[in-house]
Amino acid sequence: MRPIRTFNVTPSLPPQLEPLRTLAYNLHWDWDYEATDLFQRLDADLWESSRNNPVLMLGTISQDRLREVAEDEGFLAQMERAARKLDDYLRERAWFRKNRLKKLSERQGPNAQMQDCYAYFSAEFGLTAALPIYSGGLGVLAGDHLKSASDLGLPLVGVGLLYQEGYFAQYLNADGWQQERYPINDFYNMPIHLERNPDGTELRIEVDYPGRKVYARVWRVQVGAVPLYLLDTNLECNSQYDQDITDQLYGGDLDLRIHQEIMLGIGGVRMLRALGLTPTTYHMNEGHSAFLSLERIRILIQEEGLTYAEAQQVAQASQVFTTHTPVPAGIDLFPPDKITYYLGHYADCFGLAREQFLSLGRQNSGDLAAPFSMAILAIKMASFVNGVSKLHGVVSRQMFGPLWANVPLDETPITSITNGVHALSCVAKSTQDLYSRYLGPNWDRAPADDPLWERVYSIPDEELWRNHERQRSALVMFVRDRLQRSLRDRGASAIEFSHAQEVLDPTVLTIGFARRFATYKRATLFMRDVERIKKILLGLGSKQRKVQFIIAGKAHPKDNPGKELIREIIHFTRDEDIRNHVVFIPNYDICVSRMMVAGCDVWLNTPRRPREASGTSGMKAAMNGLPNLSVLDGWWDEADYVRTGWAIGHGEDYTDLDYQDEVEANALYDLLEQEIIPLFYKRDEDGLPRGWIAKMKDAIRLNCPRFNTARMVAEYAERAYFPTSDRFRAMTADNYAPAKELAHWQAHLFEHFYDIKIEHIDISTPSDVQVDQEIAVKARIHLGALTPNDVQVELYQGTVNASGEIVNGVPVVMEYQGQDPGDSDTSIYTGVVTYRNSGLQGLSLRILPKHPNLSSPYAPGLILWAS
Repeated sequence: MRPIRTFNVTPSLPPQLEPLRTLAYNLHWDWDYEATDLFQRLDADLWESSRNNPVLMLGTISQDRLREVAEDEGFLAQMERAARKLDDYLRERAWFRKNRLKKLSERQGPNAQMQDCYAYFSAEFGLTAALPIYSGGLGVLAGDHLKSASDLGLPLVGVGLLYQEGYFAQYLNADGWQQERYPINDFYNMPIHLERNPDGTELRIEVDYPGRKVYARVWRVQVGAVPLYLLDTNLECNSQYDQDITDQLYGGDLDLRIHQEIMLGIGGVRMLRALGLTPTTYHMNEGHSAFLSLERIRILIQEEGLTYAEAQQVAQASQVFTTHTPVPAGIDLFPPDKITYYLGHYADCFGLAREQFLSLGRQNSGDLAAPFSMAILAIKMASFVNGVSKLHGVVSRQMFGPLWANVPLDETPITSITNGVHALSCVAKSTQDLYSRYLGPNWDRAPADDPLWERVYSIPDEELWRNHERQRSALVMFVRDRLQRSLRDRGASAIEFSHAQEVLDPTVLTIGFARRFATYKRATLFMRDVERIKKILLGLGSKQRKVQFIIAGKAHPKDNPGKELIREIIHFTRDEDIRNHVVFIPNYDICVSRMMVAGCDVWLNTPRRPREASGTSGMKAAMNGLPNLSVLDGWWDEADYVRTGWAIGHGEDYTDLDYQDEVEANALYDLLEQEIIPLFYKRDEDGLPRGWIAKMKDAIRLNCPRFNTARMVAEYAERAYFPTSDRFRAMTADNYAPAKELAHWQAHLFEHFYDIKIEHIDISTPSDVQVDQEIAVKARIHLGALTPNDVQVELYQGTVNASGEIVNGVPVVMEYQGQDPGDSDTSIYTGVVTYRNSGLQGLSLRILPKHPNLSSPYAPGLILWAS
């Protein structure tokens, strides 16, 4: 029976409890234990059953209980403290004021009009278990990005999709095979707001699809001081198919995926305009939102009267792209026909032929059969591109390097900003209290060079260890409870239920492994030699040196090899001897993650190098004082893996994958047997593992400030957001005059660049030179229709490798000396180089474009080398 009218019924609170509503609808409570303690105090059981959702809790709690706490002076006092804390937090923008506003004011004067706005687009956001619109690491990173942007006071807004079913809930059948459930998200009982027009009607946007328009309404999640706006197509005015565009995260077929990415990118831009926002920077977190570039260019052409070339310069100047993908298979690719079917009207608007338009998403524009790559589109439309760890930056330069033909690999304009995690979202409450007590209240945002980090070593060993033991005990109780619930839902036998009550030992060395079950992550590597791992689990012959594993994670619904790994682990856990020593927790989510990274003793990670772009779960573990045990991949490759954990292998790359598994499994066993287990169980007369505690302190001291989203987001701001916002203002000044001039200049450059001729290079020094000996170079260059202001001439020096190539080259800018007196069409350039190292060294000369408004000399993709 369909209703003739609907009502949004909100919780009814006594007037003195109204601050609870404000607290509930701002996700700041997720990283403020003062607020979460308040909701737990209100009704601990309901807080647990609502999945820590304060809005649902307030909507279902009894009015009698609300009247009771309304007269509880202690509760009211705690509520007022939490409300004041939120108010104070929302007023604080110290970092942004100091590092952006103050500097701009000094540069532009007191009347400078500063209205930066950074739009952060992502297909998923993992903020809290109460808002299940994330699948894993990418989403949690995006959520942490918003939280730290709020902490730093950045004028950032998030843009995403609100999924009716989100990502799936995992359960296992009796054979251990992963099954999926898709619980419906009740938006009206979640900490989100429906955006409305001034007249009270829903704010809606429309997006063009072939033969129809699709409408979406806008929801807002308040993440501290940062709003996250989410599009929802589940409207009656849309067809059932279109309603399902925002149904499932990463669900459906290729057609549904392109529908979602059109809504995210194009719909996201239209939503920001409907909200009255004018971003100065657009940040694409992965390539899912790359279609936003097309919409921005369309607006500039149709509404501002720019040409395609001019509009493209404006869009590119203010866009940032972060890739998280270390392999081509992880990139969204669409067949050319689908792109022209869904987006061909943009080609018409731009005045581009079909193949010209498709070349925006192709590495080789001449390959007419190549699919359309969202990552390539994002790279071509961005002025700042980065990977998410130093090693991933290297991998990304190798993967996308061909986009910049003839540019040395280490100069490919893809940099890296290593990921981090939001400290207050992942460090256990009692551990936060410990840090605040000994390090001070600002430890969560303090940079690595702050003296407070040296105070880590002043934390009493016993206090740190007893706190961690309590976390381990809490984890064991949590796992037992979670397993029993899972078995109850499956209708398991009484024997299975009894076993679940006995798994794990709160005093035993506990190793955690939790991540997406993709095959390259090798979740079953620790089981490669079953007999050897059994001996390790059972204490190597000593009852006092046992080991236990807690494992969690989901496989993509269509990833049967990943599901098979889960089943292998489940079957392994049923071995009579070790069933209490290895546990798999179903339905991994933010709640499970927070318990595991706080309560385990070691965090295990075994990807195939270099397939892990970054990884963040190990960072969360380190923030809680856990040493990592990992292959040298992602973030761990740049950490101090000697002092803060153990490295599996030495960073080798393999072609024989079976041999790699054999070598690295044995390395894992050796480390457990020879180093990790002995160190953990070596206790002094006070019963404390002093050596282990020292490693815990190093993990906190060295990893906490470095792999923190406070550092990461500040780095994005200083290296990407501030420069792109400045470029946006520069390009749009004087009715887009700089963009028009740059587009005209670039067209002239493309027409004449390869008319340049390097007439002669005079190197007077003989072939044998000494270290630090100056070598003078003079070049005669015919620039043709270009001028010396259009180009930069550089010498390029470095060691010559066995293949006769210069490696690790260093450019040296040559100076323009004027026209050749004997030939007015020839320009003279001079330069001096020296070599600091002996051996076979090389020297070459190259010419690059130069313009004050270019984001990079490599942006036009032109470079001329001496032959």
